Amino acid sequence: MRLSSLRGALVPVGLLVLWEILSRVGVFSPIVLPPPSAVAVKWYAGLLPALPYEPGQESYLAWIFSGEMPHDAASSLTRVLAGFVIGAGLAVPTGLMLGTSDRLYGLFNPLLQVLRPIPPIAYIPLAIVWFGLGNPPALFLIALGTFFPVLVNTIAGVRQVDSIYIRAARNLGANSWTMFRRVILPAASPYVLAGMRIGIGTAFIVVIVAEMIAVSDGLGYRILEAREYMWSDKIIGGMLTIGILGLIIDGAMSRLNDHLLRWHRGLER
Repeated sequence: MRLSSLRGALVPVGLLVLWEILSRVGVFSPIVLPPPSAVAVKWYAGLLPALPYEPGQESYLAWIFSGEMPHDAASSLTRVLAGFVIGAGLAVPTGLMLGTSDRLYGLFNPLLQVLRPIPPIAYIPLAIVWFGLGNPPALFLIALGTFFPVLVNTIAGVRQVDSIYIRAARNLGANSWTMFRRVILPAASPYVLAGMRIGIGTAFIVVIVAEMIAVSDGLGYRILEAREYMWSDKIIGGMLTIGILGLIIDGAMSRLNDHLLRWHRGLER
């Protein structure tokens, strides 16, 4: 595993070294594409608190995380998690209902197929008209971006449950609730969790765009602000922070999936 990780780091490290060299010899303008070392310095400066510590004003922990970058990262992450909970919380029960009922599926599927291809970004004007500025339109867009991946995967998971399992449960006398709880839901759970993993990734994409339009803090807002002043190092630092947060969340979702699906892989004792 360690050897594999080292091999995986060769290409990124090599690209960073090449980028640094080309920037230092003048191939790239430092305004357009600053060297990685300048980006690292700017990124580190954004992590530091802007004001000196005053014990009577706030706790030391709050002061440590009072820098611009931690504040923006926390704002973006909070919006992502809140929007994801709303979107997934609506999508999972809706998907379970549509997946288990052919009548409901046939009734609502045409509407879903019309709405699903519309990107959440296209709803930005309506979101601002409906909710104004601030967190509400951002949460609406993030929830919308999360909703359809989770919904589609949940429906697919329920509708693709092997009929052998259903017939076996019926032959054993299982009622509808037992069938749903002991057969359909466990069989569909890999699809549901896969949809959630896709949904959280989509939420990260949408939150950056939403913060560029509707709010006055967060990583998206800070990147847009840096663009106005041609601070390319700050833009790249914000992008790096987004990537780190996305990697952490995706890793957490992957570990959660592995833990919840141990039985599915034959690992549960």
